Amino acid sequence: MLLLATDLDGTFLGGKSADKQQLYRVIRENPSIRLVFVTGRGLETVIPLLNDPVIPNPDYIICDVGATVVNGRTLEPVQPLQAEIENRWPGALLVGNRLKDIPGLRRQEVPMTRRSSYFFDEETDMDLLNETATELGCDVLVSAGRFVDVLPPGINKGFSLKQLVNLLNIPEDHILVAGDTLNDLSLYKTGYKGVVVGEAESALVEATAGDSLIYQARRAGCGGILEAFKAFGSFNQYDPATEENQVLPATGERQLLMVYHRLPYEIREVNGIREHITPRSPNGIIPSLMGFFSQGRSGTWIAWEEVDKPGKSLRNIYIDEKQYPHLLAGRIGLTKKEVELFYKVFSKEAFWPTIFSFVDKASFNHDHWDHYVRINRIFAEKTAAEADLGANVWIHDYNLWMVPGILRQLRPDLNIAFFHHTSFPPADIFNIIPWRGDIIGSLLQCDYIGFHIPRYAENFVDVVKSILPATVLEEQNCTERFLSYSCPLGVEKMPRLIEAGSRQVRLGAHPIGVHTAYIKELYEKETTTELVKKLRNQLGKDKKIVLSVERLDYVKGPLEKIYAFQEFLEQYPEFHGKVELINICTPPAKGMKIYDKVQQELEQAIGKINGRYSTIGWTPIHFFFRSFPFEELVAYYAVSDIAWITPLRDGLNLVAKEFVAVQGLKEQHKGVLVISEFAGVSVEMGYALRTNPYDKKSLREVLLQALLMEEQERDMRMGRLFDSVQYYDIAQWSESFMQEMEAITPLQFHS
Repeated sequence: MLLLATDLDGTFLGGKSADKQQLYRVIRENPSIRLVFVTGRGLETVIPLLNDPVIPNPDYIICDVGATVVNGRTLEPVQPLQAEIENRWPGALLVGNRLKDIPGLRRQEVPMTRRSSYFFDEETDMDLLNETATELGCDVLVSAGRFVDVLPPGINKGFSLKQLVNLLNIPEDHILVAGDTLNDLSLYKTGYKGVVVGEAESALVEATAGDSLIYQARRAGCGGILEAFKAFGSFNQYDPATEENQVLPATGERQLLMVYHRLPYEIREVNGIREHITPRSPNGIIPSLMGFFSQGRSGTWIAWEEVDKPGKSLRNIYIDEKQYPHLLAGRIGLTKKEVELFYKVFSKEAFWPTIFSFVDKASFNHDHWDHYVRINRIFAEKTAAEADLGANVWIHDYNLWMVPGILRQLRPDLNIAFFHHTSFPPADIFNIIPWRGDIIGSLLQCDYIGFHIPRYAENFVDVVKSILPATVLEEQNCTERFLSYSCPLGVEKMPRLIEAGSRQVRLGAHPIGVHTAYIKELYEKETTTELVKKLRNQLGKDKKIVLSVERLDYVKGPLEKIYAFQEFLEQYPEFHGKVELINICTPPAKGMKIYDKVQQELEQAIGKINGRYSTIGWTPIHFFFRSFPFEELVAYYAVSDIAWITPLRDGLNLVAKEFVAVQGLKEQHKGVLVISEFAGVSVEMGYALRTNPYDKKSLREVLLQALLMEEQERDMRMGRLFDSVQYYDIAQWSESFMQEMEAITPLQFHS
């Protein structure tokens, strides 16, 4: 067995995240280990740790620098130890009254029992302090050059631990003590084996040097304790590196922190019990990001979770300890009202329309901006608190634009990367934002910024140049993967490294891919095959099916498409009864009132068209205003002849890639992809038909071209598109971004 008696701050709560998770797991999985917290904290400040699902619960707690000894499970005093200590203590009131007039001595405002703790400075009369303590029958303990504790005589961490060990009748060679400050010195005077963890107070290191029972560790905090397991042969069985005690040790890679607006799980309440359900996102972004932690990488996923009261703190929890043994959820508690104002109101009313160049719809509220910055600061502070030295931080999307700047101030040692999941507008559009300078100043604190396509990276540089002097230091030719002159969003060269002010920032293009393996799995399921047959029978084998799938949003151009389809029916009556448009429109999140008008107009327009053209056995437009399970959507992709994807603007558009991922699996009768020229995906998909969604003539005539296309050309185009979608899948996207982030070279702590 092993009794591990450890200090908390800087020791058991210190060190790299990976080391902490490893040590905690060793303790939880070895019932032969007894854990004792030995700390200068008061019991009140230790109790919150007992509710932390990540930190193992101690068997005993020695706190107040040895003056309080309780059972870690019941919090009952350990007798007769506690009674003996109480009898030695003259009382806090008497001690406080005698010490209150000593110059330079300031009482610490922390919970404490049977001891009095103070700050001292160079003006403190230490001789008078010691003399007064002696008169009171108390001891004085100085630590870290600024703290002083007045304690019952003979009471310290080492004394109380030794008394507890004697009471429990534990052999001395089964005990390991650990600490990091001079406050812990008495632990090393007990005659037990000990470890002074890395980055410990120099005075403690010097005081314990040369002692054969004391191991001076290299790694900080929990890492030092793990080193001690290896250094002391009698504790080898607890070394996680040994063959018989493998617990998926963390890799040597830098800790990774994902800073995202949503958690990688959904919360479902069943019979009053909250359960975490892992979402199977169709585009696979979250599973792909989670994949970085499956091989033992240490990390924390920072995101908000709804709480009932403002300022309510949430503890870190394991997301899935078995599959991701070193990944924690660093939850930020936000109320429903805070989320609505931050995400659903301000972000959607100010930033969303601006990002997609709908400046007439943008609304700027300075009070809402202050709230947005406050939420971003909370995210940054949480990230700073969770990050190891030199960790990688991957921040996601415009909701967190201000996090990099705040985080850089808090933690200049971190490697900060940012990915825009939306488009990035040109300078004349972006600069209508009143806080453009603040946002760009924050983003320039990143080491790496990724966009979907080269055009957005170029737009970003133009915005930077409109705000402060900037130089492009490195460019990259884009023509190998992306279209250039042949489409509106194309560019020939992309800026890869810029210098602005004192900062150098690398840029890159990483269009998100889809989870092709998952799509293939769903497509080949028997239930999907049956649904495809059922749909085809219902729709009729002689009809051409045009599919449109989009979220309800003016950015997606739903009305423009419907009006264009109306003109198509007017001008090409020969297609009456032969072509049907299936329009699947996913409702926005609850509370998004800005889309109500769009929905009303869309439903009215579809109703008029169907009322005018419908016949028995033929309805021109099938409109579905609901979310479809992705398995069902795969079947619709399979039965469709044309995907008509026509957003007015779109950062990328994964529906186009999902359609190709399904159609490419078909052996015959492959479909045609029609994509808006202003969707980011258009610069990747040279074999799609591109259309101008602002031009109804273009919309209807490109649709006609798709309907009349010969089978050989359809197969060729879809085959080329499928090859691209398969190669540039979601895994390739995440890996390519991670490679860029891993290549970041720390520049003197980014000074």
